Amino acid sequence: MDNARYQRCRLVMETAKHLDIELLFLTPYSPNLNLIEQLWKFVKKECLYTKYYENFGLFKQAIVECLSQTTACHKTALDSLLTLTFQTFRPATSDLR
Repeated sequence: MDNARYQRCRLVMETAKHLDIELLFLTPYSPNLNLIEQLWKFVKKECLYTKYYENFGLFKQAIVECLSQTTACHKTALDSLLTLTFQTFRPATSDLR
């Protein structure tokens, strides 16, 4: 979860505990860990960069079409982009001589 105030409210916390759900909160300012940010980055690249839309309707239609094709046309690209596999690091040792 991305630390929005409503995600940390008592109702959410109690409901998660009741349902035996562990809530994991992202560190502040970490859009690379937030999957919706990764999806939005992909959508912008696919249908916004270097493209001109004459009106808002065409602009909106391009975004809706891109999102509706996420599991069909864009599945391969998104499989590697939207992953919960992260690289972890062990603490550094002070083994300098």
